[in-house]
Amino acid sequence: MTEKKQLLCALPKIDEALASLADRTVSIPSRLVKLAVRDCINAERQRILKGDEECISLSPQQWNKRLLEAITLKNQMNLRRVINGTGVVIHTNLGRSVLSPPIVNALQQAGAHYTNLEFDLTTGKRGSRYSLVEEIICDLTGAEAALVVNNNAAAVLLSLDTLANGKEVIVSRGQLVEIGGSFRIPDVIAKSGAHLIEVGSTNRTHLVDYEKGINNETALLLKVHTSNFRVIGFTSEVSAEELVALAQVKGLPVMEDLGSGCLVDLSPFGLPREPTVQQIVKAGVDVITFSGDKLLGGPQAGLIVGKKTFIDHIKRNPLNRALRIDKFTLASLEAVLRNYYDLDLALTRIPTLRMLTQPVDLIKKRARRLMRRVQSTARPICSMSLLPTMSRVGGGAMPEHGLSSWAVAFKPAHIPVSAMEKELRRLSTPIIGRIENDSLFLDMRTVDDHEIPELAASLLTFLRGCEPS
Repeated sequence: MTEKKQLLCALPKIDEALASLADRTVSIPSRLVKLAVRDCINAERQRILKGDEECISLSPQQWNKRLLEAITLKNQMNLRRVINGTGVVIHTNLGRSVLSPPIVNALQQAGAHYTNLEFDLTTGKRGSRYSLVEEIICDLTGAEAALVVNNNAAAVLLSLDTLANGKEVIVSRGQLVEIGGSFRIPDVIAKSGAHLIEVGSTNRTHLVDYEKGINNETALLLKVHTSNFRVIGFTSEVSAEELVALAQVKGLPVMEDLGSGCLVDLSPFGLPREPTVQQIVKAGVDVITFSGDKLLGGPQAGLIVGKKTFIDHIKRNPLNRALRIDKFTLASLEAVLRNYYDLDLALTRIPTLRMLTQPVDLIKKRARRLMRRVQSTARPICSMSLLPTMSRVGGGAMPEHGLSSWAVAFKPAHIPVSAMEKELRRLSTPIIGRIENDSLFLDMRTVDDHEIPELAASLLTFLRGCEPS
C-alpha cells in the first residue's frame, strides 16, 4: 500500500468522529458540528491527494483536538473583535473608528427597543429619519441643510447624479485619485451619468484652467480631497474661495469632496492642518461631502452638507432611498455628533480623536504596563523591548504624517516572527501587530487602557504554549 493510500485510510470516519465528540459539543448546534467535522476531514483528504509532504497520520486523540479546534472556529462569529496593535488609528481593514461605551449604549437602545425612526413625536404623524440629525449637523458646521447616506462614496455619487447627470463636471487632473477598494473619482463621475472634464496638470492647476473649461454643458465645478495621495514640490491648486468666486460669476455650483471631514482643527496637537468642514462651508461651497467614520470618529456614513436649495434637490433623488442609513447608524452618529458641541470634551470622549491627540508619555506608560505583565514569561521564548516608533492616522487622512509613539517589540528566539504574527491572529481575541526588523511590534497608541489585561493574558497564553514540554 502506498503512503498516500495509507494516509487516506487513516482518516477518521465522520460518524465515528461525531460520536467521539458528542459529550464535548452538546452546547453547539449539531448541524454546525457536522459541517465543521466534514470540512476538516475533507480538507486533510485534499492535502493528501495533492501530495502535501507535511501530512502525517494522527492518533484519535490528535484528531479530536484538531476537530474541536475546527468546531470552535466554525462556531465563532465571522465578524470578531480584534486588538489593534498596528498603530494605525483609523484602520480601514479593522473597521475604522472605534465607538465609545456611551455611543455603543445608544446603539444598544436603538436595537433593543422601538424608536421614533420615522415618527414625529410632536404631530403623531410620519416623520423623516434625516431630521433626527440634520439640525445637529447644521449647528456644528454652519451649513443650511444636511443629509446622511450610507458612506461617502454614496454621498459623492448621489450628489453628482442629482446635480450633473448628462452634463459636464470640471475637476483638476491632480485630484482624479483612486482610494481603497478601487474607488476612482473618474469612475464615480461616469456612474453618476456626468461627463468628466479634466483641467490643469497633475501637479499644477490654476483658476484660469477651470475658467477655460466652462461651457454651456458645464453643470458643476468639483474639488476633491486627494486622501492618501500627495503631490509635493512644484505644485499649485485653486482654493475653495477662488473656485466659489469663479462659479458665482458663471452661475454654477461648487461641490467639494472632503473625504475624512474633520470638525476640529488638530494642528495644535502636531498634526498637519486639514480644512475643517466649517471652513469649507464658510468659503461658500454649495455641496460638501465627507465620511462619518474617519476623522469625525463615528459610524460608517456619508454626510452631505451645504446650501438648502441643492441639498433639498439631492434629498428628492429616488436613488437616495437605496443609499439611506438605518437606525443603528443614526443612533451612533447622533451620539457622536453631540460630543462636538464641546470641542474639548470631544477630544477626550471620541476614541479616534483621543488616540490621535494623546501625549506620547501616556503611550509609553501603557507599553511599560504591558511589559511588566508578560516579561518574565516571555524571557526564555522571545526578547522584549520598549521601542520608539511611528503611528499613522489611517483612513486616507494625512498619509505622509507619522505620529510619535511607543511599541512593545517581540523578537522570538525559536520560531520565525511571521509564525508568531500568524499565531496571534489565531487567538480567540486576535492580536494584530506589524513586523519590523524581524520583530513583532505592538504599537500602544491604538491599544486602550482597558485592553491591557486581556492583551497580556492572551500573550501569556501564546507564550506558555511555546514553552518546551
